[in-house]
Amino acid sequence: MTTYFDIALIIISVTLIVSVILQNKGVGLGGLTGNDTGGVFSARRGIEKTLFWITIVLSIIFVVLTLVTIIVSK
Repeated sequence: MTTYFDIALIIISVTLIVSVILQNKGVGLGGLTGNDTGGVFSARRGIEKTLFWITIVLSIIFVVLTLVTIIVSK
């Protein structure tokens, strides 16, 4: 039974990593050129908003699966 949870954890962790990388892909190396865009607020729209919520849901699933795996393995 724990092997199923372990496999699910691996899949969720890889997709969580991919979703975080896709969110940071637009940032690039803009901070190195002197253009500080950290103070500018822009609303999330379209795919950015969807990717943001997918990342939140994946992180919640990851935490829950981790706790379930710990409880089941004891």
